[in-house]
Amino acid sequence: MLRILGIDMGEKRIGLAVSDPLGITAQGLKTIKVNGSEEARKKLIEVINEKKAEKLIFGLPKNMNGTLGPQAEKVQEFAKKIENITKLPIEYEDERLSTVSAEQVLLMADQSRAKRKKAIDRLSAVIILQSYLDKTR
Repeated sequence: MLRILGIDMGEKRIGLAVSDPLGITAQGLKTIKVNGSEEARKKLIEVINEKKAEKLIFGLPKNMNGTLGPQAEKVQEFAKKIENITKLPIEYEDERLSTVSAEQVLLMADQSRAKRKKAIDRLSAVIILQSYLDKTR
């Protein structure tokens, strides 16, 4: 089975999740802090190589009406660059409610605001990847 990497792109942080070997569950990997797209590209490629990822799932931040806004276009541009470098297949998963869901999970777990801030991107990546895995199973 494919090793799939789930990616929640942000301006300053990238949340990462990876699928289990059977492609059934998504596990939170880490959040990487980045300063600009050059650093983001470099750090993401390191993780792709380290985890031997064979497919990438980028969360696509659509507007609530389903259209693509400037943030979604930035994610697609970035993903295209990664695709050109790695030659890996890339797919997008609607991430409209992933951050809200992640926030709710962390609130239910009674996490402090500081801990929530640290975990939210990684958990969003898990939700994005798990949503993709559930649909493709």
